[in-house]
Amino acid sequence: MTESGPLDNMLAQMEDAREYVDIDDGIYERLQSPERTLSVSLPVRMDDGTVEVFEAYRCQFDSARGPYKGGIRYHPTVSQEEVSALAGWMTWKTALVDLPFGGAKGGIVCNPKELSDTEIEQLTRRYTEGIRRMIGPDTDIPAPDMNTDPRTMAWIMDTYSVYQGYAVPEVVTGKPTEIGGTDGRVEATGRGVAIITEETFEYFDTDVRNADVAIQGFGNVGSVTARLLDERGANVVAVSDVTGAIYDPDGLDVDDVLDYVAGNDGRLEGYDAGSISNDDLLTLDVDALIPAAIEDVITADVAERLEADVVVEAANGPTTFDAANVLEEREIPVVPDILANAGGVIVSYLEWVQNSQQYSWELEEVHRDLEARITSAFDETLAAYEEKQIPTLRTAAYTIALERTASAHEYRGLFP
Repeated sequence: MTESGPLDNMLAQMEDAREYVDIDDGIYERLQSPERTLSVSLPVRMDDGTVEVFEAYRCQFDSARGPYKGGIRYHPTVSQEEVSALAGWMTWKTALVDLPFGGAKGGIVCNPKELSDTEIEQLTRRYTEGIRRMIGPDTDIPAPDMNTDPRTMAWIMDTYSVYQGYAVPEVVTGKPTEIGGTDGRVEATGRGVAIITEETFEYFDTDVRNADVAIQGFGNVGSVTARLLDERGANVVAVSDVTGAIYDPDGLDVDDVLDYVAGNDGRLEGYDAGSISNDDLLTLDVDALIPAAIEDVITADVAERLEADVVVEAANGPTTFDAANVLEEREIPVVPDILANAGGVIVSYLEWVQNSQQYSWELEEVHRDLEARITSAFDETLAAYEEKQIPTLRTAAYTIALERTASAHEYRGLFP
């Protein structure tokens, strides 16, 4: 069976929800395509004196509800199709959690592990120059994503500010706190996933204490999710990264794993625990499986063998459309990415607001606002799921997002 790509998956998810939402045909057609996508070539002088040209993109999907918002990722698999799908998912995510943003995404085709810090900085600044006419604090606000971090955002902010002639901290979110970032942003996505996982357990009458959890991906999102669920009493039995997966049916010592990874160049490789394959991790008999890496890891084949009681999508688009159909047939609920991983964009919004007001908030206030917003979106999704008798949580979430975005288009009309 040939699996469809991320953009086809996203469009199919929209189509599933359409029958439950009254949307004008013309508006729905507009919602299926990005408003614009920029492709840029980035010549960078490498440390050895040679010049290498990198391909990069920025996709702005929809701005009916406000400025575009979305991360920037550095990865070899970045493509125009991928950033278009991710920008679409950002549009539905910001609408679902009711933020005054649209959706965007960007990326550079590269392997940052093969680049020096100097080369990554030059690449980042060149990319910023390439897209700077598209971005701005009132038009498009980038943020970190896969293989980018607060330092990356600092370089983008600085480059943009140099062209403007003054500091513009609100042009990006996810910055270091010293230059306008907000406490809690780095762990926000993982914190949101942990909150949603606990809410999901409660909905399905599962006690988070001693619940078995497997997490695929142990980067920023996966590691924070593991730590917070461990603190809530969950039994994190397996985690993985690009170097492999580790497993202990009695539960891993999450703090020890985190300490090991911190001293091992961010890698699980070599950790003293049972070793399993990534495929085995995805098909463990656990209370919750949390894919927290990249798109399309749960294929139809994996879905046929998956034994988790529920899937909580910490990554963007980890479940293919065909796999989602298999899981629906098998009555395995999936908490969709546009809900589960919305913590990052929620706290990005809070950072942007603080920058605009030139006033910072205490960490506890950020945590409270994040939890209030993401649990409200969870409750609204459940209400739609139950009241409209919608077959899946994903489709229920899409009905809310599509309705809010379509309503904004209807009010704004069509120019000229």
